[in-house]
Amino acid sequence: MSRRQTKSQTAILQLLKKEQVALSHDGITAKLEQEIDRVTIYRILNRFVEDGLAHRIVADDGRQYFAICPEECSHDHKAHDHLHFRCVSCDRVECVPGEVEYSLPAGYKVDNHNIILSGNCNDCSGK
Repeated sequence: MSRRQTKSQTAILQLLKKEQVALSHDGITAKLEQEIDRVTIYRILNRFVEDGLAHRIVADDGRQYFAICPEECSHDHKAHDHLHFRCVSCDRVECVPGEVEYSLPAGYKVDNHNIILSGNCNDCSGK
């Protein structure tokens, strides 16, 4: 069953696609052209994650960021299994292309992983 698409959902989805980087709740609120209730934004972002439209990144600063999925990224699909980079100077969070390879001891099963690198991005490295 498909879900009804609201104006708020459309606005947030278009913003995530346009930005091409992960955004925090505050970042989304600041960039939206319309005012949307804080709780509504969280609900929409959580729904996007559930529906495989976006993935959640929990950064080393504890904040949640959301990025559009390049393709469907359901929980059993590996499209969201990649590195992320957070610039400690400008707070920009980006997806780093390529899958992460690892090996686990026998009997271990990964349900989720969140790998984030932090440092200075190319723009901030020269500052």
